[in-house]
Amino acid sequence: MLVLTRRSAMLSAAAGALLPAAEARAEAPHFSNYGRAPEFVGISHWLNSPPLTMAGLRGKVVLIDFWTYSCINCLRTLPFVTRWYDTYKDKGFVVVGVHTPEFAFEHITANVQRAIKRFGIHYPVAQDNSYATWQAYSNEYWPAEYLVNQQGEIVLEHFGEGRYSEMEDAIRSLLALNAKVPVDNGINLSGIGSPEMYFGLERVAMLASPEPAHRGASTYTAPAHLPLNQFALVGRWNLSEEKATLAKDGGAVQLHFHSAKVYMVASSPTPVALSISVDGKPQPPVTVQQSQLYTLFNSSDYRDHMLTLTVPKAGFQAFTFTFG
Repeated sequence: MLVLTRRSAMLSAAAGALLPAAEARAEAPHFSNYGRAPEFVGISHWLNSPPLTMAGLRGKVVLIDFWTYSCINCLRTLPFVTRWYDTYKDKGFVVVGVHTPEFAFEHITANVQRAIKRFGIHYPVAQDNSYATWQAYSNEYWPAEYLVNQQGEIVLEHFGEGRYSEMEDAIRSLLALNAKVPVDNGINLSGIGSPEMYFGLERVAMLASPEPAHRGASTYTAPAHLPLNQFALVGRWNLSEEKATLAKDGGAVQLHFHSAKVYMVASSPTPVALSISVDGKPQPPVTVQQSQLYTLFNSSDYRDHMLTLTVPKAGFQAFTFTFG
């Protein structure tokens, strides 16, 4: 999934089509008037800043960036957003990162604080745990950006990755810095042929184990043939709304995908070293503990692959596969 929607029926492969279309256009900034930017509401914590209001930010150019720290699409935007803030913060520009969680562990302030430190975020971050600000903006995507002019009006919206040069040109234009920046719309993701895959019962649609997915602990096996863009659980797993938890030592996950990079949102109560092979070739092991995104496979080989993930210890929790 190239653009993540909220956990609802709105999640669809169609949303992923936004990215290639967006990357294909490197046009000059085109401002529209989307109305007055809503106020921040229902914020549980402000990080890197005292509480802010849109009224108090009047006279500034403000970028509202909806994100969540386990979303690979959001993480790929962060180098651009943080650079814009560091470059223009002394020229009347403010970034407010609205952290709206997808998973339960992303509600925890300490987890968000660790992510802020890990990714070098210095701008204000608002924890929108109740989705109140998300709803005030009628937002549907991670990541999503709303550019607000000095009069408090939203003049540019962008959903998903890409179009970074266009957004920076728009920021510079509002700040009366007219020189254009070199075109840089991020990495080319056109080779990705696999959507995001969820382990939790709320959205488990690509589980290929012959046994039906159901709540509670059950033994799962791999099919004789694993179709493309499906995965299989092997061993005894406990499925709940958001995740699959290994219920007995010695489990595995098999995945058939089309991409060059594989990421997993995962966690474990104690450190667990995952053994990974891709197309039968051993990969560097990955140790999982904190609830976050982990890189399982990192290459430039965009084609079909088979991945096997071996999990030695019970308690390991798997949330999603994503690709890059």
